[in-house]
Amino acid sequence: MVFIEHGTRRMHLGGITANPTSEWTVQQARNLALTLGERFGDIKFLIRDRGSNFTASFDAVFQASGTRILRTAVRAPRMNAICERLVGTLRRELLDRVLIISERHLQAVLTEYQAHDNTARPHQGIAQRLPDDKPDVPPASGPISTPCRSAEDLSSTA
Repeated sequence: MVFIEHGTRRMHLGGITANPTSEWTVQQARNLALTLGERFGDIKFLIRDRGSNFTASFDAVFQASGTRILRTAVRAPRMNAICERLVGTLRRELLDRVLIISERHLQAVLTEYQAHDNTARPHQGIAQRLPDDKPDVPPASGPISTPCRSAEDLSSTA
């Protein structure tokens, strides 16, 4: 599972599993809250799809800090285009070029790519800046997205 901040394009890697359940998804939301600390309260919107593993418990983690949940329409990938683009980028730039042998290997590869994406890869949508150009500045108030994809979905070819 990947979370991305729209304003900065900063990527946050959740967990890796071939079979995400609602309980697992809720735990990833809690882990994000712990990782972001006080910045978690700055999230104004969560844009997510209508997957069955996004339950009321998942939403409650974000709503507890005042975040408004926005669900995308059915079969409308452009409603969450930033995350859909990230998933495509992960496939093209990473997973199509590396033979993944286990979930642990996938975690290591994605963690390394996350560091690259946040610190060394310029993003067109934010005027060729890096997501971590100003790491001490809190994220801009705005939406955060979660494309929930299994390891199997990410590693399959498009």
